[in-house]
Amino acid sequence: MAFGLPMKSMEPTICGDKLGNLIMEVAKNFVVYIGMVLACNGLHFLLKPYKQPRITSDIIVGLLVGNIGFVRELFEKFNLTFGFIIDFGMTCYMFTLGIEMDPHALFAKPNRYTKTAVAGIICSFIMGGLVTPMFKFFPDENKLLEFTLAFSTMISSTDSPVLTRLITQLKIGKSDIGKLIIGAGMHTDFVCCLMLSIGSIAVPMPAYCQNLLGRFEIKKTVNVVFAVVVQVGFTAMVSPMLLKWVSNENPEGRPMKGPHLVLSIAFMVLMCASTTMYNYNPILSAFLVGLCVPREGRVSRWFITRINYMLTTIFFPIFFLWMGYESNFRQFELHHPATWVRLSVVLVVAVAGKVVGVVVYGAMSGVHWPESVAIGMLLVTKGHLQIYLAMKVIGCGGVTTTTGIVLVLGTFLTALPASRIVASIIRRAKKRAPTHRLALQMLDPSSELRILLCVQGPQNAPASINLVEITKGTADTGIVVYVTDMIELTAELSDSLERDEALQTATVKDRAVMERRDQVTNSFQAYVADNDDGITLKRTMTLSTITNMPQDIFILAEDLMIALIILPFHRSQRDDRRLDSGNPGFRYVNRKVLRSAPCSVGILVDRGLGSVEGITRCEATINVAVIFIGGKDDREALAYASRVAQHSQVKLTVLRFLVDSSVESAALYRIISPEQEKEMQLDDECFTNFYERHVIGGRISYMEKHFANAAETFSTLRSFEGQYSLVIVGREGGMNSVLTRGMNDWQQCPELGPIGDVLSGTDFSMTVSVLIIQQHRLRGEIDGLDEDFSII
Repeated sequence: MAFGLPMKSMEPTICGDKLGNLIMEVAKNFVVYIGMVLACNGLHFLLKPYKQPRITSDIIVGLLVGNIGFVRELFEKFNLTFGFIIDFGMTCYMFTLGIEMDPHALFAKPNRYTKTAVAGIICSFIMGGLVTPMFKFFPDENKLLEFTLAFSTMISSTDSPVLTRLITQLKIGKSDIGKLIIGAGMHTDFVCCLMLSIGSIAVPMPAYCQNLLGRFEIKKTVNVVFAVVVQVGFTAMVSPMLLKWVSNENPEGRPMKGPHLVLSIAFMVLMCASTTMYNYNPILSAFLVGLCVPREGRVSRWFITRINYMLTTIFFPIFFLWMGYESNFRQFELHHPATWVRLSVVLVVAVAGKVVGVVVYGAMSGVHWPESVAIGMLLVTKGHLQIYLAMKVIGCGGVTTTTGIVLVLGTFLTALPASRIVASIIRRAKKRAPTHRLALQMLDPSSELRILLCVQGPQNAPASINLVEITKGTADTGIVVYVTDMIELTAELSDSLERDEALQTATVKDRAVMERRDQVTNSFQAYVADNDDGITLKRTMTLSTITNMPQDIFILAEDLMIALIILPFHRSQRDDRRLDSGNPGFRYVNRKVLRSAPCSVGILVDRGLGSVEGITRCEATINVAVIFIGGKDDREALAYASRVAQHSQVKLTVLRFLVDSSVESAALYRIISPEQEKEMQLDDECFTNFYERHVIGGRISYMEKHFANAAETFSTLRSFEGQYSLVIVGREGGMNSVLTRGMNDWQQCPELGPIGDVLSGTDFSMTVSVLIIQQHRLRGEIDGLDEDFSII
């Protein structure tokens, strides 16, 4: 009894000590995790000026922190726990990757993205298979074939999430080459993950580690195949119905109901785990389930958003810390020549396979070889899945830690040169872009003006004809007008086309479309027959979907060397002389053309310009005003006005809006930056030249108005009713000026700029037509995401 009491009193103390030690160990792990997060973010911030992707800083920090002595001791105590976290995180990663993939791409007609991806995969796979015998990892030569397939698949793959973020970060995501790289990367990732999922059915990787000399068991393979087929089929049939029902029960704008959310999560977890009973890899199982889940819908977006947030903020720091722990530098054979031979072989095969495949396909499809090389090198990009597989096979079948570290270094080196590759792409785009502005301001006034006049139908013809008349200038200079019909290609119209070899050679047989075109043609031909001095009229047609119509207009403008594209406003004047709600499709076309046109652009808001009779016969006078506040678009409008002023029936008035510096409120907001000061100097030079050439001679009128704020500007614009038939303005004129500040608050059509939006408002005027002009943006000023540049 004397000894029993102390023993009983010590039991709670021992339990308390163990619990305290456990809490202390967990606290140490949490401190290491916080340090890992801070180190990754800190290094990424330091490397940001060099435009390095996030994965490079994460790999560096993971390798360094994971090989610190006390960190490795902590990992050894919690190895099983961290292993579970890594497997769970990668399962979520592959599930979201599967949702974002499009399985229908396998059965669709191959497009340029698909062909580029397949060319890179085939060439990389062949080259990987040829060099694999150099590694000799397996004691049983019968396993060499399986390893060859696995290694070749890994070499051929591309980590599409890393590549997509990389292209977006480097600001070429909206260019044609950026879209091609992203599309080809996603298809490559999809095909390689699918190959890995199918291949692991017959040759599961755990079998290598547990029984290298074991024989292939067809019964187990058949069971796994049956389980996977049932899983995929059941998910593909049930998940669309379930998610559609959940989305209908939880409309947009309301919080999702808890039971529905739990039901969706439970279904996904059950499907992902169903094949693990047959020893199928849960990570690949999650990928296949993700493929079968519809990408659209509120539930899918919820899964993608929440899982990606969890991966970025919580999982990836732990993942790269685990990678550093598995990459034990003490076992790295630094001085062994074979180490660097293997690293070189991995890099050479990965890069050469992609580059050769893409260059061969590029030569067949007409892509310049420097761009093909750049695409191939960017498709080499590896990421999290490749690192995970490299770490998992360490110790399996003779795969050493050195080999695992070599594969990690290979992943690191594939992303390292990406910024320089993209910089070379942009440099080549600048060199191939025009070195001069296709703008009216830069054209010789005595040179021929080439205009692409777009019409939606016969209703645009009268106003377009009067606009051409006042724009033609003198007979000596001349004007070439290409009138193109903007015809939306619908499913019904497509069925009525008579095609030869391609859509470009298609003949429209629809009677309504043919009648509209004939009306436009007859109107313009009648005008030219009566006014043939210096006017050359040609007819074209833009037949395409709304999405593709802007690009077709660009191609037409470039081929015809157009200096000015004139588009009709998407709203038309009704019988009550007010504007209707408009066509949203044509508004999309106008906005897209304004953004990326290869020349200057004008948008015509017709409020009776076509009803002004007698201009073409020199029997009537038309009052036109041009507003000048400042900026390159206003300078372009002034250059256009100089041509309009040459017409004998045009009474042109130039209105220059200036800031009233005597008012304190105006001076208070007038903070001028160096860039604005330079623009103001250009404005003064441009207006002085215009004044000396046209105003001093008395050919046109000039009015100068001083305002203190945008309210006074607005009041003056309201007074235009009844004074002018046409007002010419620059799109971004005075965008940063005191005279327009605040107008953006009530804009209906921001694409027209502050002044253009006010003048074209539905309730603003009934008789004043407006021509909004935007000067061509120099394509040599390409700086990435803000420009939709083309290079391939």
